[in-house]
Amino acid sequence: MYKASADIVLPTSITGSLPRPHWYDAALGSRSFLEAMMHARYREQYEDAVSVHLRAQETAGLDIVTDGDAHFDDEVAGMSWQSYPPRHMTGFAPQGEMTAYHVAQAAHPRGHILHDFLEARVLPRIVGPVGRGNLQYAAMWKVAQRLTRKPVKFGTILPELIAASVADSYYKDPVERSWAISDALNAELTELAEAGAPVIQLEEPQIHMVPARGKTFGKLDTKDLARLFNNTVKGLRAKTEIWCHTCWGNPAQQRIFKEVQSYRPTLEALNTLECDAITFETCSSGPGDLEAIGRIITGKKIVIGVIDHHTLQVERPEQVASLIREALKHIPPERLVISSDCGMGREGMSRRHAQYKMAAMVLGTNLVRRELGLPEADCLAADPRYSLAAAKRD
Repeated sequence: MYKASADIVLPTSITGSLPRPHWYDAALGSRSFLEAMMHARYREQYEDAVSVHLRAQETAGLDIVTDGDAHFDDEVAGMSWQSYPPRHMTGFAPQGEMTAYHVAQAAHPRGHILHDFLEARVLPRIVGPVGRGNLQYAAMWKVAQRLTRKPVKFGTILPELIAASVADSYYKDPVERSWAISDALNAELTELAEAGAPVIQLEEPQIHMVPARGKTFGKLDTKDLARLFNNTVKGLRAKTEIWCHTCWGNPAQQRIFKEVQSYRPTLEALNTLECDAITFETCSSGPGDLEAIGRIITGKKIVIGVIDHHTLQVERPEQVASLIREALKHIPPERLVISSDCGMGREGMSRRHAQYKMAAMVLGTNLVRRELGLPEADCLAADPRYSLAAAKRD
């Protein structure tokens, strides 16, 4: 169901995360969100952090905003993206332990920055049946949505990556635990949709990774993973807009593959997903897959990344516009959404860099909107009237 993007041509958004303010030093840990919000200092810092994330996006002129993933703690390489669910779902031990990452090609030697990511994998073990527990996504979305009139998108990691991240003393194999986590997430996301969230984003199905990494757990192929995704979002499209986010990895703003990967081998499987939009990394990985994406992904909106989350170099508006024009050769404007390749808050980027990347995205999109005779977004961040630089004198 198209809600947030229904009436906008070339809407703009970001994947989700934004750099954490330096003064935001409160940590959620294993406490429930609602329990933490009882404490005055946490509540003040959390709401202030969400507010500055929202204001930065509004100032840039984005159409669909996020809470910046403010509920994640400040963990090495952005690990909280993976660690939040195991620490708040039922069925997990109360303490964490050093945990191997059950994903092929995930090993990095000491001396590589991504080895720190492996050392930061201290996660609780599954010790009983998994349930939704205290994820409390609806409460988090409400805090953000009551601070802005723009539609707030809320995202979550998918079950196979949670299953690949933890040790397990309960389920007989990783496939069984993946389906159990999928059922628990579906219950949580159903409540989120019924609360009124206009967009729910499911992040990083391993479908597109199969050609590079092999079957997930050595068992799940692209069709199996598509079925797992569809179970996770079962019943949701009647209530809200569902996005599927794909990229090629982003711990500590790092690339995880030596060579640029292609979506082409798995586009048919991605087209079977029960979602309204699919995001593709097309800035840092290049536009080479756009023709195939436009030809194979049908009946859904296509979200292209025009901002590279790996680099501090801020894109020029004309660079953004050029990539959008290339996409429009293969995708009609009413089915095209503009976004970042991935999140910009996974440790490594400053708030200022993220702010200007978002502004560049909107300014570049405005160039194309102008060419198509479409309404342009107001980018307050680029309004020359408010420059502090000395005015030119005759």
